[in-house]
Amino acid sequence: MSPASGSLLPAPENPDEIRTVMTGHDQGRYVPFRAVQHNAAMRISARADYAVRAALQLAACQDDGPLKAEAIADAQEIPHKFLEGILNDMRRGGLVLSQRGGNGGYRLARPADRISIADVIRVVEGPLVSVRGVRPPELAYSGPAESLLPLWIALRANVRQILEGVSLADVAGAELPTTVTALASDPAAWTNP
Repeated sequence: MSPASGSLLPAPENPDEIRTVMTGHDQGRYVPFRAVQHNAAMRISARADYAVRAALQLAACQDDGPLKAEAIADAQEIPHKFLEGILNDMRRGGLVLSQRGGNGGYRLARPADRISIADVIRVVEGPLVSVRGVRPPELAYSGPAESLLPLWIALRANVRQILEGVSLADVAGAELPTTVTALASDPAAWTNP
């Protein structure tokens, strides 16, 4: 079976064996398996971080009219060319509207309280949680790893609960939900094991 059909390829004996990245920003690129393997930890990509920060800048200025990409890039210290691609993805995904001309720029397509952080990440990155580029429900494990699937599903449910439960307005207004502030108030949340 191919990775697209949901089965996982076994780790190669040689970690420098070339594999194709199936999803995300590097989709279709050939990379050493070692790079895919070390990228398997949960992380927020620069692309997702920049997209959320750009959306927050738009949320904070939504009453001021459209913002130029340069202004967003400067305010959030995001590389301008990289931001242009992100804003285009967000426009195609229905999160922002663009307006041409001297008074043109970008603005949110909906009120900031109706756009979740998950919405932004999904538009620029795809699924919030995947395992080796495959969505958890499409996976199958056997033997002692069989109960691993419910663990990945539970992880995905928790990520969804946090990211879908926080709007751009919440973050821009520094009014995070109590569930988020409670998790972040635990000192262990701020340390790296």
